Amino acid sequence: MKYLLKDASVYIEGCFESVDILIDGGSIVNICENIIDQDAIVFSLKGHIVFPGFTDVHVHLREPGFSYKETIATGTLSAAKGGYTSVCTMPNLKPCPDSVEHLKLQLQMIEQDAKVHVYPFGTITVGQNGQVLSDMDGMADDVVGFSDDGRGVQSEGMMLSAMEKAKELGKIISAHCEDNSLLLGGYIHDGEYARLHGHKGICSESEWGPIKRDIELVKKSGCKYHVCHISTKESVELIRQAKRDGVDITCETGPHYLTMNDMMLKEDGRFKMNPPIRSEEDRRALIEGIKDGTIDVIATDHAPHSAEEKSRGLEKSAMGVVGLETAFAVCYTKLVKTGIITLEKLIELLNVNAKKRFSVGTEIKVGEPADITVFDLDEKFTVSKDDFLSMGKASPFESEELYGRCKMTFVNGNIVYSEI
Repeated sequence: MKYLLKDASVYIEGCFESVDILIDGGSIVNICENIIDQDAIVFSLKGHIVFPGFTDVHVHLREPGFSYKETIATGTLSAAKGGYTSVCTMPNLKPCPDSVEHLKLQLQMIEQDAKVHVYPFGTITVGQNGQVLSDMDGMADDVVGFSDDGRGVQSEGMMLSAMEKAKELGKIISAHCEDNSLLLGGYIHDGEYARLHGHKGICSESEWGPIKRDIELVKKSGCKYHVCHISTKESVELIRQAKRDGVDITCETGPHYLTMNDMMLKEDGRFKMNPPIRSEEDRRALIEGIKDGTIDVIATDHAPHSAEEKSRGLEKSAMGVVGLETAFAVCYTKLVKTGIITLEKLIELLNVNAKKRFSVGTEIKVGEPADITVFDLDEKFTVSKDDFLSMGKASPFESEELYGRCKMTFVNGNIVYSEI
């Protein structure tokens, strides 16, 4: 199909331009003012913004193995509704992608059901058990990188071996940094809310300790290294200093860590995730991290669970919340409209930097795939789990009023989500 998008403000190479976009054969074929094409389906988008489709480098699509939580079909449709055209899916699955055979099963499901581009991570270790390296050689051509997300690699020697192999293969290690010996049964941040309400806390060192260890291993191995979902002020400072030292390191954080602190928690499973929402001091450090470039990417860690699994309160609910359908609006409302960062900076965090680091995603440019999303920044909506396309319904932003609604998403020139 041929589509003509007219009169929108379009994000192109770091700034916004008032131009038309002609899409044909899955690609962008023209960008200029006053395009006329009698054969195209025309969308008049005056008052709308056109962005390159967002990239989420950390999602859980739950297949194979946990289709009662989410499917590739529902998860990627949820992504499209949030403006995402590319997602990197984490490997804590059943079977997990620790071999060519197991990865092939996942790839077949992606090919059959995905509504957006899906790039899987392979595991670092067999069964994510931390004991034996996965078949990294065999999987390398079909994965975006390697991660044992959901579990930290506890052994320094095992992580070093993984980094050396990743370096050899030219692949990135995306690390879930968590020291199991420091968890001590905790399930929310070890801070004021936990003390006031009698909850067991997760200390900050359980995150920043492994980051500190891994930075030294990256210096030894020379591998590309990315830190998942950082949440503490110490993590920010360690990564900031490592970048100054020339270490090949990047990192991500999530919308909830940037906009919430532990005193905003409620006795509800929709506020429980790993790592936990930390203190206001940590949140402010994360904000400084995105402003000065220490933090490269905003990722949702979209982690759907069944309603029953999330109905057991803070102590006993499963770890993880959904985020694909609210991420842009949360960040736009709470970070851009408040003047903390610019809209251009937000697109760097949602698209540009992921493309640089993971070679995933695209830009709005003639000849590029038409992976684009259209937003009305002035449209206000109230977050409701009943509106989610994801099977997961647990969001810490439930009932909040946000600005910035996705109106349409194209993948390879096809409309995969539309409210127009």
